[in-house]
This record gives sequence, structure tokens and C-alpha cells, in this order.
Amino acid sequence: MNVMSYRFASYVLGGALLIACGEDGIMRPPENGEFFDSSHSAARNWNETLLSAIRRDLARPPVHARNLFHSSAMMYDLWAVYDDQADTWLLGRSVGDFSCAFSDTQRNALRSETRDANSDRSIAISYAMQRLITHRFETSRARGYVRERASQLLAEMGYDGDFSSRDFSEGPSEERAAALGLYLADCIIELGLQDGANESNDYANEIYQPANVPLQPEQPGTPGMDDPNRWQPLELQVSIDQSGNRVANQPAFIGAEWGQVIAFALPPDAFTNFERDGATWPVCHDPGPPALLRAAGDGEAMPEEYQWNHSVPLYWAAHLDPDDGTMWDISPRSVGNSEELPAGVADLRDFYDALDGGARDRGHAENPATGEPYEINEVPRGDYTRVLAEFWADGPDSETPPGHWFAIVNEAVSDHPSVQKRYRGTGPELDDLEWDVKVYLALGGAVHDAAIAAWGAKGYYDYVRPISAIRFMASLGQSSDDTLPSYHAEGLPLVDNYVELVTDTDELAGPDNEHVGKIKVRTWRGPDFVGDPDADYAGVGWILAEQWWPYQRPSFVTPPFAGYVSGHSTFSRAAAEVLTEFTGDAYFPGGMGEFVAPQNNFLVFERGPSVNVVLQWATYRDASDQTSLSRIWGGIHPPVDDIPGRRMGIIVGQDAFERADTLFAGTP
Repeated sequence: MNVMSYRFASYVLGGALLIACGEDGIMRPPENGEFFDSSHSAARNWNETLLSAIRRDLARPPVHARNLFHSSAMMYDLWAVYDDQADTWLLGRSVGDFSCAFSDTQRNALRSETRDANSDRSIAISYAMQRLITHRFETSRARGYVRERASQLLAEMGYDGDFSSRDFSEGPSEERAAALGLYLADCIIELGLQDGANESNDYANEIYQPANVPLQPEQPGTPGMDDPNRWQPLELQVSIDQSGNRVANQPAFIGAEWGQVIAFALPPDAFTNFERDGATWPVCHDPGPPALLRAAGDGEAMPEEYQWNHSVPLYWAAHLDPDDGTMWDISPRSVGNSEELPAGVADLRDFYDALDGGARDRGHAENPATGEPYEINEVPRGDYTRVLAEFWADGPDSETPPGHWFAIVNEAVSDHPSVQKRYRGTGPELDDLEWDVKVYLALGGAVHDAAIAAWGAKGYYDYVRPISAIRFMASLGQSSDDTLPSYHAEGLPLVDNYVELVTDTDELAGPDNEHVGKIKVRTWRGPDFVGDPDADYAGVGWILAEQWWPYQRPSFVTPPFAGYVSGHSTFSRAAAEVLTEFTGDAYFPGGMGEFVAPQNNFLVFERGPSVNVVLQWATYRDASDQTSLSRIWGGIHPPVDDIPGRRMGIIVGQDAFERADTLFAGTP
């Protein structure tokens, strides 16, 4: 075979995979292709391919958290098998009731035969990822794109797409590595068919049924809503999910039974099994019931807390006007370094600024990387809040919240020019491949376990979303004064300049005064006021509360699953805990992470922002906290969904990192 200098060339001769090396016998990557970046590790290239596939698939956060974890664990195992110390997660181990056979003798043989461990690792990772991604997206509407991209990446890396052997006991080390990759991918696929996710039935729920009839948001109120504590599905004229995909007009609850999926590091004794509707619902790190309008099951009625919590997104929606003249400093000197999280539902009022927005942040005195104070970053509040809501919503073209944190790791951490790739901030610098597979394992395990914990709570508590709660209370009346019209103990509280009664002199009274006595709110006016998203923005004004709309597209409105607890809060805090531990630094490299939303070229469903908005975070936890607040401004979550999710994320993230750390050290 002719040797090709400094680039891979692959051939099939008699069914054998042959890979050409450089003149000195050392294999080197080819030049950059459309999908292959030779400056990145194989793990990074394949993670980017997976994120690209997720962006084109249905927006299913728990499903894609699982995809990110399984791929990360697989890549890590294929790195660890060639290491003297590290232990594997699945290869040669049992997870649940599934075992992936692999002996110490086989491991030693692979290690002794390899000429270049990182080259063989890259080969194994590439074949494994091509196999797993193609399988996981084989029924996706993006399957053609995914198959083509994965195949092209494999080819651009110089590997033969027709190689199919699973026999890693014979042949050159390159062939053994490729076969091992395919073998482990088969194990991951088999595990995935029995891990409780119901993958073989496209992750459908088997027992869950909604308690309320669907809400048609184009119609006022919530007619037919029987239980104001429980989630209400939507029935839309056109339904487009968070990734921009056209879906069923009545989207089903995604992942209602996800609490039963096999975890990475969730301890068995952290689960509580609850009974509801004749079924068992496992909940990990049970947060206890949310604020209920009416007593239900084990939950006590907390009507005043329910009313306050679901009014906060209503109040914050009044902050979504860039023309209101309010300017905010959104730099780390003012935003971030949040105070201690509140302990219970009754303490939430002291943590959030219900009317003016935000939480009790202390800010940071200086950038520890430069020793200088953070510069003021002042923008219109209405631009900041809208950018925040859309940036952290991860849509459209969404890699979903767990994937968003992988993108942050790749672009804001690993690619930062000042980053030193030292595990926990100490010791020797890791090469790119070792850094990537290790951070992906810890982060993937964290977001996967966060999905199991958060969706376990979502499935069991089945809690209402703000659009349903606000409209339901508004349809009853006001709860503040029994001497005023439309009093009802379960109605919306009146707040001057935010929530008031319609009078006969009000422009909302209607031609026959049919709306007199109803509740009006000063809030984001909704999609009916946006004719052309490239030219118009709704602004803030008075509307009937029964027609309130979260700051979302009319084809999306609110996610197709229950609110409590916030998945964004759980995913993000778990990720922040992992990155803090993994990098050995609470701060982003250089002391600050940034994202630029360009003027009038970022918002999706209305014009804006009116100026360039630079989101900034000093620490990973600051970014996580900003994620949580964004969901309140977006009208998706009340505070009661947020804090339990953050608390859950702290525990989940720390446990996932500790589990990963024991695997790295070979002491599971």
C-alpha cells in the first residue's frame, strides 16, 4: 500500500480496514472538511454532530439529555479502556439488568497492541458515534440529514463507512478499535431499549392521562378546566415545537414517566414512590408539593401563595417593552452572586422582586482574572428581558437546555484562549481528547440525572402552567376586596398599575360594556399585536386577563409538559455545579462569559432588541440563575417551579461529578 503523508486514507481490501499513516508511522488527521475540524478532538467533532442532530429533531429535553449522556458515556469508555487507571461505566460492567461483556484480558490485549492510543481511541469513538447517532435518529424527521452528516464526518476523518466487524480480538489495532467502537455502540443501543425510557415506542407515555381538557389559547379563559392545580394540555391551530418543527396540534405530555429511567448517579435511596391514578410514580429528591390553590392528595391548600406565584410572571411581563425608559446595568457588578436560596414556598416572596423583577443579587466587586471591576453594561430593561427569555429558551433550532450547556462548554470554556485544561484546576494539562471525554461524561451524567429527577416530579405533581393558572383565576374574578365587583376568594389579586378591574369608562369595556367588572392586566400585549416579526413588537399595555399570553410564539405558547419543577433550573444548576468542580473555578475563563444579541437581528417572534445586548455572566452559577429567571420573564414558570429545581440541580450535579470522578480515578 502506498503511504500517504500526513493524512488518513482508508481502503477496503478483502473486507479489512486499512488506514494510511504519515511517513514516520504516526497517524495524523486530514485537513478540515465540511463537518470535520482537525483542531478539535474526535469526541468534540462527534458531539457537535449530535448537537446538530438534536437541533433538527423534536424538542424533547429528557430524550436528548439521555442521548447526550449515552453518547458521552460511550466515548468516555472508549477512551478509558486504553488508560492505565480509569474505569469504564458500561464496557465490562452491568447497568441495571444489562451487562456489556468485556474482560480484563481483552482490555489488556487492546492496550498492549496499540501503536497510538489516542489514534485508536478516535477511531473507536468515531465508529461508535456514527452507529449510535444513526440509530437514535432513525425515525426522526431529520434522519436523512443525520445519516448523511454522520457518514460524511466519518469519511472526512478518513474512515471506511462499510467496515462492520465487531471482532476486536484480531487484526491491526486500528481494526480492533473500530470493531470495539461498533461493539460498544451495540451495547448502548441494547441498554437503551430496556432502561425505562420506552425508546422502542418513541418514548411515549404508557399510563399518564391529563386531568384537564385542552386549552385553546385563542379563546378567552380556560373553559372546562376542572383542576387548577393540574397541568392543562394545549390545542393549537398550528403547533410548532421549540426546535421549529410542526407537531400535532394537541401535543402530548413529553416524558411524564421519565422518573423510572436508569440513572447515572442518582442514589436509589433518594427515590420516593408515590401512588396516583392506580400507578406508581418514582420521584428522586422529592421537593414536596408546590403551592396549591385547593387541597389535593398530600398537598395542603395555599391559595395566597398560589395566587402570588402565578401573578409574578404576569407582573414581569410588564417589563417586556424596550420603550418604557427603564435602563438596567446587566453586568456582573450588578447581576449574579445570588443570595442564599429560600427554604420554602412562603420564603419566595423575600427572594424575588415581584413587581420590579429579578432576584436578590449581590453582584461581584471585581473580575478575579483581571483584578479590575466589571464595567457597567447598561441596556433598556425591555431588551434585556426579551433577549433573556429567547436566548435561554433555546429556540427555534434548539439543542434543548441540556444541549445548550454542551454548547457553552465547547465554545465558552474549551475554546476560550485563556483556558488551561487542568482537571479541577490542578495537575498537568490534559490533551483535548481526554479533556473532552471527561467533561462530557460528567456533564452528560448530570443533565441526564437532572431530567430523571425533574421529570419524575413533573409527572407525579403534574402542576399547572401560568397561562392556565392566570386565566383560570381571572375568569373567577379578583380576590383582594369583597366589597368590590367580581370578588372570588380564588381570583387574581388586584395590584395598582398591574392588575385592575375594568370600569364602564375603560376602553376595554366593550361596545355593550360586556367586559365591565372583568380583570385587566398591564402586560406584554401578545402575538396579535405583531403583524410582521421583522418590523413589529407588541409592547406593553392593558389587556383582559382572560386573554393573557406568555412571551412566546402563538404556535408554541408553553411547553408540552407540567411546570413543577423547572427543567431549565434543574438542568442548568446541575451543569453549573459540574463545571465549577471540573474546572476548579467558579468563574468562566477570563472571569466572564458573554453572548451578543445583535440589534434588531436576534428576537424570533417580534422585532428586537432595539440595541445590541451583551449577556454577561461571571460564574457558571450566575448563568444558571439567569436561566431560571428567564423562564419567569418568558411566562413559562412561576417562582415556585424555580427554586426546587435549583436545589435539585445542586444535589444532582454534585452527585454526578463525584461519580464521574471515581471513574476517572478507577475507584468506582
